[in-house]
Amino acid sequence: MIIREKTACFTGHREIAENPDILFLKVCSIVEKLIKQGYLYFGAGGARGFDTLASEAVLKLKENYPQIHLILVLPFHQQYAKEKGWNTDEIKRYHVLKEKASKVIYTQQAYSPGCYYKRNRHLMDFSSVCICYQYKNTGGTAYTAKYAREKGLTIKKVR
Repeated sequence: MIIREKTACFTGHREIAENPDILFLKVCSIVEKLIKQGYLYFGAGGARGFDTLASEAVLKLKENYPQIHLILVLPFHQQYAKEKGWNTDEIKRYHVLKEKASKVIYTQQAYSPGCYYKRNRHLMDFSSVCICYQYKNTGGTAYTAKYAREKGLTIKKVR
């Protein structure tokens, strides 16, 4: 699939364990290198933390590279209402990202067990590169990174 060869996605923890400004610059650097290699589509899962930071990096780069697209792949409508930890600022940022994204995909309409895995697999299945922010070997990020490796994606670690 030719679009897959021009698509990268993100996976990472909701909690940022380092200076977010430095992490933002690292993500921008990786994404810009991919743009220069012909990547046009960047998929993110809409979670707070790394997904949000990475999405904002793509939108920042879009100012200089208008040909690129942020694709949000969300597990269900209003995920912030179901998940713990969202604050008012994060919810506002979520809505801004939805407005500015080139496309928003919901893998299902409402929450159900396994919906996050479904979202993560969708991101990996339609990408050839996974930009990964992982500092622990448990949880959804570890599962998703393992799935990406099994699917043959190139992993670009952000650390």
